[in-house]
Amino acid sequence: MSAPQLEAILQMAAQNPPPAQATPTQLRAWFDASHSHMPLAQGLPIQTLRIPNGAGGTMAAELLSTPQADPRKLVIYYHAGGFVFGSLASHRSLCSYLAQFCGARVLNVDYRLAPEHPAPAAHEDALAAYQWALAQGYDASAIALMGDSAGGNLALCTALRARDQGLPLPAAIVALSPALDLAREGESHRAVADDPFITPELMGFFNAMYVQGGDLRSPAITPFYRADLHGLPPVRLQVGSRELLRDDARTFAARLKAAGVDAECTVWEGMVHCWQLFAPALDEALVSLELAGRFIAQHQRSLPHSATA
Repeated sequence: MSAPQLEAILQMAAQNPPPAQATPTQLRAWFDASHSHMPLAQGLPIQTLRIPNGAGGTMAAELLSTPQADPRKLVIYYHAGGFVFGSLASHRSLCSYLAQFCGARVLNVDYRLAPEHPAPAAHEDALAAYQWALAQGYDASAIALMGDSAGGNLALCTALRARDQGLPLPAAIVALSPALDLAREGESHRAVADDPFITPELMGFFNAMYVQGGDLRSPAITPFYRADLHGLPPVRLQVGSRELLRDDARTFAARLKAAGVDAECTVWEGMVHCWQLFAPALDEALVSLELAGRFIAQHQRSLPHSATA
């Protein structure tokens, strides 16, 4: 583990805590400022788009691509932020390195946020992004879904909703530090004492903003308590050993396997929540994204026609 790199990152983060008594707008500004300064991978053109959301409107998105990328392949990326903050800017750097590693275009999606847009708005937008990709001519076998934290939840839920609606399923799913056990019943939610980024209070805040008194176990907002996990494409989950959410990923991977899904969860020793956001300053962040990119490339298939985007 690159302990000096991580320690430097954690020291900087400790000097820039979230503002006390902050409004969602203030938290969004703080989160973007904390992550949008990360350098991008070089030589990636970025195309700004407006794509349909789940409410009959549109949402912003960015299409990142290397010159070597197969234009027929797409990774749809859903950002972290507890359904309350996070943006194209906060995850632009992460998506740029993912694009370098996966050999496909990467669509960074700016879905609607709570509390202005409570559940299941983000989940509806996540599915709308997948439906848009299909309508653009991307074959499902050439699409992968990926996200971190709340975005990992969205990636998994989107595949399940697509299956339930009879849509063709994506080629693969990657969930990084996924936020799945919203009811916080897993052992790590009580046993992990040194998570530097996620606290029980913050998770309670996220739930209050997005779920707003609803059912934390509802399949509309988390796949964690669903009994019908069969039929999903291959899934890879990554989680840090220092995360409150560690058991979310472990338990869900086991449930996927029991349902016959090709699923694996890797616990990264010493890593913290969404450490991939620190690429390229943290070696493990780059390695994580490279492994995710390789996994996606192994499962995506190119078909003769090209997408129109």
